[in-house]
Amino acid sequence: CDDDEIAVLDKIKAYRTFKAGETIIWRGDELTHVSSVVAGIATLTKTLDDGRMQMVGLLLPSDFIGRPGRTTLDFDVTAASDVTLCSFERGPFEKLLVDTPHISQRLVEMAMDELDAARDWMVLLGRKTAREKLATFIEMLVQRSHLPGSDIPKLILPLTREEIASYLGLTLETVSRQFTQFRKEGIVEFTDRRHFTVTDHAALLEATGDDADGGVIV
Repeated sequence: CDDDEIAVLDKIKAYRTFKAGETIIWRGDELTHVSSVVAGIATLTKTLDDGRMQMVGLLLPSDFIGRPGRTTLDFDVTAASDVTLCSFERGPFEKLLVDTPHISQRLVEMAMDELDAARDWMVLLGRKTAREKLATFIEMLVQRSHLPGSDIPKLILPLTREEIASYLGLTLETVSRQFTQFRKEGIVEFTDRRHFTVTDHAALLEATGDDADGGVIV
């Protein structure tokens, strides 16, 4: 954005914080703001009529909540950790998109990235083994936490093991067993139940079942 566009954004933005476990927005609620995640991680969850729930996505820093032209969301958004959002009033933000095509284009690019990620997740849920699923989840955290070529920082699991199991379509016992196996193989090292480091990134990549260019090994 140029200086004038930033000035417009500053007028319509506000920072909002949510504690871990707090609902950010319920499915079907009026979407008065669109937001970018500044810090923390949120979950996207869908609930069926009979009460069954499925976690269908994660929102990490830089991810966007809401779509121009839509007044509701199809998912519940819940803070998995303490979350800070940079929120914009929906009406003025949509007007800015009309007046500033390159911002609108960037949102389109983000939507296409989400579509690609959703397709990759379909492959994960439908074809990958439990080991490959968990390795892919950890690698996603790695990719979103550092720039290529830099050292991988200490990571934190954004979800409980029960939530990871729901997200990956596994049982709690399977998730715990795979974490234990990764520790024994020296792929990861935990300092407590949530904080860990990736000690063998090459082995982690191999465990995902993807080849060097991101395709699935079949």
